Amino acid sequence: MAAMKILIFAGSTRQQSHNRRLAAAATEIAREFSAQPTLLELSQFDIPMYNADLEARGTPADVLRLKEEMHSHPAWLICSPEYNGSYTALLKNTLDWASSPVAGHAQWADGTLAFRGKVVATASASPGGLGGLRSQAHLAALLLNLGCWVVPRSHAVGQAHEAFDEAGRLKSGRHLDGMRALLEQTLWATQRLGA
Repeated sequence: MAAMKILIFAGSTRQQSHNRRLAAAATEIAREFSAQPTLLELSQFDIPMYNADLEARGTPADVLRLKEEMHSHPAWLICSPEYNGSYTALLKNTLDWASSPVAGHAQWADGTLAFRGKVVATASASPGGLGGLRSQAHLAALLLNLGCWVVPRSHAVGQAHEAFDEAGRLKSGRHLDGMRALLEQTLWATQRLGA
């Protein structure tokens, strides 16, 4: 598992997002396994709401940058907020743009290239008791449709407003163990599948 690259990001740009905190905590945990995590912040990409007319005028430069980032990592961990029992519009928009083919482009004319064969884990954090589990179930179906290998294990952090210390670390041993197990399975599967 040495030097395994893993892309970690949250489906939120909110400043005090529980899922951004979870993604940051997961980045530190991934280093325990000698992985090379990249913590990606969606707020650093200027990506408009997907619109086929806009796309016809040219794929935004930051969408191409996002595709490159996703493609260069064999494994991903997505920390998904739950809005109305599903994942966020931001996350759906991000994945829609990333999977959109770029007409005439030598590499990105294949819309699913950035997704195909990726080993993708899901986690979530929510103030509610279920910790965002329903968002993960919906997200898994979308990822499978895009050709990803979705990690069977997942983890949900309930009561997330109480779950992190002042340094952003998970306080509960149960949540730490759950995230470690999730990352370990993700990296193991990536190695085994040669993703």
